Amino acid sequence: MLDAQQRKLVVEDMKPRWFDLRKQWKFWIILFSLSLVYVWSGKGTGISLPALIEGIPHMKDFLSRALPPDLSILGRLIAPTIETIQIALIGTTLAVILSILLGIGAARNMSPHPVIYSICRMILNFLRATSELIFALIFVSAVGLGPFPGVLAIGLHSAGMLGKFYAEAIENVSKGEIEALQAAGANKWQVLRFAVWPQILPDFVTVNLYRWEYNIRSATVLGLVGAGGIGFELMTTMRLFRYEETATVILIILVTVTLIDSISTRIRRKVM
Repeated sequence: MLDAQQRKLVVEDMKPRWFDLRKQWKFWIILFSLSLVYVWSGKGTGISLPALIEGIPHMKDFLSRALPPDLSILGRLIAPTIETIQIALIGTTLAVILSILLGIGAARNMSPHPVIYSICRMILNFLRATSELIFALIFVSAVGLGPFPGVLAIGLHSAGMLGKFYAEAIENVSKGEIEALQAAGANKWQVLRFAVWPQILPDFVTVNLYRWEYNIRSATVLGLVGAGGIGFELMTTMRLFRYEETATVILIILVTVTLIDSISTRIRRKVM
């Protein structure tokens, strides 16, 4: 049993350290610095609550002209919606193929050579830093309007994100199994197959499905620059001020994303 003094010490140890933290001068410096950063960022981005309040009538006007949606064009939107899903599917598959190769080369513990490691890292950084819209504009100017530029844009940009994830996942696997296989004389392919792959498989499936869901939305945006899909219909209706049709397109996009999310969730449950 604890005596009164010991119980008092235990209670004191259980108290939160927040008040002790506030007494430290570093805390106040960090808090003040963060406040300055947020104030500076707010001014730079033009954040203004009065401006938002003044814009409410304009938003109401837009919604009044967009609602109810014009459902008579649903038949016309089926083909662009399917095209959007196809763009995301093929683009994501292309990204997975590229990112597996680049990810293995960019993993410090699996890369065949330091030079290959550096080159793969640079390529992944470039692909990740360049947005889908920039890639889409480049490929639209190269091969013309249509879904093909969208596939290439999504595939290259997604490869940058997925490749970085694969590289980090490979570097973070348990070293025990790798060292055991290497001690038994296994080559790099065998190490990847029997030590690395089983450990990263759940995360591999999860991140690929997430990227596919994300690319559905990206394919929609790419349509705004002429890369096909339902985004092209969205751009057309907005430019023609047919806001009822715009609302219908947005509704179709919402339903499509919801269905894809439901399918991905079921796949995750079966794999996990």
